[in-house]
Amino acid sequence: MTRARFQQVSLHNTPYYHCISRCVRRAYLCGDDTVSGQNFDHRKQWLVARIKELAAQFAIDVCAYAVMSNHYHLVLFVNEDEAKSWSDDEVIRRWTAIFPRNAAIVELLRKNANSRKAQKHLVQQVQLWRERLMDISWFMRCLNETVARRANKEDDCKGRFWEGRFKSQALLDEKALVTCMAYVDLNPIRLGISESLDSSDFTSIQERLINHAKKVKNRSYRQHRLLKRRGAKHLLVRQSSRKGSALKPLTEMSGIAKQSIPFSQRSYFELLETTSKALSLVDRKPAKAIHILEEKQSALQSVGIPIQTWINAVSHFHRHYGIAVGAESSLVNFHNSRIKEGVDFKYPHKWIRGIKSARLLYGT
Repeated sequence: MTRARFQQVSLHNTPYYHCISRCVRRAYLCGDDTVSGQNFDHRKQWLVARIKELAAQFAIDVCAYAVMSNHYHLVLFVNEDEAKSWSDDEVIRRWTAIFPRNAAIVELLRKNANSRKAQKHLVQQVQLWRERLMDISWFMRCLNETVARRANKEDDCKGRFWEGRFKSQALLDEKALVTCMAYVDLNPIRLGISESLDSSDFTSIQERLINHAKKVKNRSYRQHRLLKRRGAKHLLVRQSSRKGSALKPLTEMSGIAKQSIPFSQRSYFELLETTSKALSLVDRKPAKAIHILEEKQSALQSVGIPIQTWINAVSHFHRHYGIAVGAESSLVNFHNSRIKEGVDFKYPHKWIRGIKSARLLYGT
């Protein structure tokens, strides 16, 4: 049974969420058309550009993304405190940057400065926009609608481009966040589309590696090749000529913990590099894949997940959980809090999806 979005998003439980949106009928509308043979990879650039434009205006940061041929993944952080700290003028500026036509409403209400009714309406309108600017549903709506309109115009057709609803999962703890980010960034490698992190086009890990390579003075041969990669042209332009927000930084890139993901950049790069090599061998040589992870135990120790279950976690993350992801205690607390708020089931159920997976994957 479909759940309302307010039953799935609870900011006082967690600000981190994993979102997935698929093309209608799971067609490859952003990749190679098997019928015409035409390539639509440029639509992936549309998605990445729009994600960054929206992140620059919304109180929502992008932690990870992966744009595939028939779907995309996002890991988002809702910065509620930032949205509440904005002045009314800042809210209006951000909202009208996304919806320019609404500027006429503001101008009309401000002309009637002597009208109490007009001023009251303006205050209510600004409050509504403030709430929407930290709403995941509005973020996804603005993203999907823009891309769908452009794609339909290009194809000279009408109708749905995306499935009716996007899927979302609450990431309740640090392990869930890091595991989900790894799952998203490793998507092209897991599906056999890419062989390495460097060649994983339209992913956040490639963007992080490029940004890191730009800052290195004595670059390696691998970093030089990465900075010349054709598939990453949209990331290689100068920052001043790019519109949009950067990825939410990892801990090493920011000294303020609240403004960064609670995981170091070095550990994350090492973790994904090791896991990517293991994933490429897991089907043909599973024993060797485990051996690769055992050789780099330090990478997994930072996550705190057993080696034997890590591959399973990043390979089938979407199958293990429902609307929330985390350790057993986190899932139970999330479920109970939703019941108390009256937005979930009226009576507590004995079965909570993900409990068994949490025990296996997190050792809880």
